[in-house]
Amino acid sequence: MPDPLIDLREVTKTYEEGPPALDEVSLAVHPGEAVAVLGPSGSGKSTLLNLIAGLDRPTAGSVTVDGVRVNGLSERASAKFRRASVGMVFQFFHLLDDLNVADNILLPAQLAGMPRAEARDRAAELLGHLGIARHTRAYPGRLSGGERQRVAVARALMNRPKLLLADEPTGALDTASGADVQALLRDLNADGQTIVLVTHDMALAAGCATRTVELLDGRVARDVPTAVAS
Repeated sequence: MPDPLIDLREVTKTYEEGPPALDEVSLAVHPGEAVAVLGPSGSGKSTLLNLIAGLDRPTAGSVTVDGVRVNGLSERASAKFRRASVGMVFQFFHLLDDLNVADNILLPAQLAGMPRAEARDRAAELLGHLGIARHTRAYPGRLSGGERQRVAVARALMNRPKLLLADEPTGALDTASGADVQALLRDLNADGQTIVLVTHDMALAAGCATRTVELLDGRVARDVPTAVAS
């Protein structure tokens, strides 16, 4: 088996008051897995995602992603690491309303210094692959929720990250749009994309994850393979 793409070892995260948000969590995610992280509010799901992305640092333990000790990086190095290795998708899309679809997707490439011609070719590839090429010049406010989430996914994949993180990616969508995003994530994983997603949606986990990790009170309560529905 290849080395883990994500390797958390005895990770604890505490804040000023209350019990630990994460309590000695050890977790490995290998390339090609699609891991759904489940649990009630306050169980540590979003904290886990933020630590993997280098947006936060553990109080104790180590977080290694793609061979990089993330919790040892400076803020500048952490931002550079995310641009190169991690794509992020959020519940509320975080698209820029004054940029059209193509320009929203191109933004990570511009920040990373990708040559303009290469970036435009990559954007066109993603627009076609994700079924949103007809919306290239549209603005986010003219799109449905499901279409906006596809644009957000395209933006997250722009720099070919090894890891895609998704935080409640269907939380703001209606049932039909949620099913559309579920199918998209399943297809991306089938193409080899490693995915870690946080969700309350059991149907989403069952429909696109190859493995389910359940957190309870900051600890891993369950970690089992998932038979992905076709």
